Amino acid sequence: MIALLSALWLGILTSISPCPLATNIAAVSFLSKKINHPRTVLWSGLAYTLGRMTAYAVLGVIIISSLAGVPVVANFLQKYMNKILGPVLIIVGLFLLDVLKLDFLNFSISSEKHNKLAEMGIFGSFTLGAVFALSFCPISAALFFGSLIPLALNNNFGITFPFVYGIGTGLPVVIFAIGITFGVHSIAHWFKQVTKLENYMRKVTGVIFILVGIYFLWSHIIVNFMLRG
Repeated sequence: MIALLSALWLGILTSISPCPLATNIAAVSFLSKKINHPRTVLWSGLAYTLGRMTAYAVLGVIIISSLAGVPVVANFLQKYMNKILGPVLIIVGLFLLDVLKLDFLNFSISSEKHNKLAEMGIFGSFTLGAVFALSFCPISAALFFGSLIPLALNNNFGITFPFVYGIGTGLPVVIFAIGITFGVHSIAHWFKQVTKLENYMRKVTGVIFILVGIYFLWSHIIVNFMLRG
């Protein structure tokens, strides 16, 4: 349960990080244009989230199945995963704290194609979510490849983690869509206020990652080395 909640939290943190946040704001802006059709807003928001979830799920399942399906790789991960996890978490934590930075070429679509997809209804919203999900930037790449995938590989039910992560990444848009459906128009202002907490939450998560990484590093590498010595 804790591992699943961690996957959900990583998704939420991704959704309010600067680069994915820009795509979510674009989706929210599109939904707000249909404010006179609240039911359409709700279904579009759900389709957008489903698109993100599907993209992350397919990519995650392919990576996890590929790594776990090769006997040599599976044996290596089973033997060394706990030792690898420590340094990986520390590195991801340093990215979250902006100590490490990396230029990352992210996939994007033009505003013209964005508008065309947006006008295609539920299918367009689904496609938009899938495309935006694959628009990786340093923070989202670090959270997905550096945190979620190792977490999934280290858990018996890890194949479900990308699905849960995808839900987390689209959750803000769903909340906004539900708010419009029930007439809570001020939720747009609330959404913008919550995004201001991104820097604080990212840094707290970065510190936690580093501390957990140090624990794994100490318990699975340093202690074993000292015992052998």
